[in-house]
Amino acid sequence: MARHRSIFSLILVLLATFLVSCSGPSATVAPPTYSATQLERIQEYVPKIQAVRDRAAELKTLIDKKDWINVGNFIHGPMTEARLSMTYIVPNLLPSDQPTARQKNRDLLNHLVKIDEAAGVGNTQLALNNYQAALGDIDQFLQLLPDTSAKS
Repeated sequence: MARHRSIFSLILVLLATFLVSCSGPSATVAPPTYSATQLERIQEYVPKIQAVRDRAAELKTLIDKKDWINVGNFIHGPMTEARLSMTYIVPNLLPSDQPTARQKNRDLLNHLVKIDEAAGVGNTQLALNNYQAALGDIDQFLQLLPDTSAKS
């Protein structure tokens, strides 16, 4: 009789283990999405970044003319404001996009510093190379943003 109880207990343990291993969460996890508040906050700052991106040709013209004082003014004015807007947007992005957005923001700062240094020594080529890289940073950052045009 003890032998039958042991076999019966073993069968119950195996059955319970099998049922537990086959079960799983029945609800699927939805992919992360933006809340209305996040979209609003992003929408608030995107036009400022886009406006500076649209004016970027002015910076190239200033560098080509070797107008170093106005190059510095442009970097410390509109470009810095765009970078600040990027900083405000980052916490409102999806968690998976935030590290890339932070890195693009840091890269932009580094390129702006290098343009400023090049302006200080009058190095046109270094300034132009970092100008192109800064534009790339802004463009890549803008690609990370959700499409908020439907909210407008």
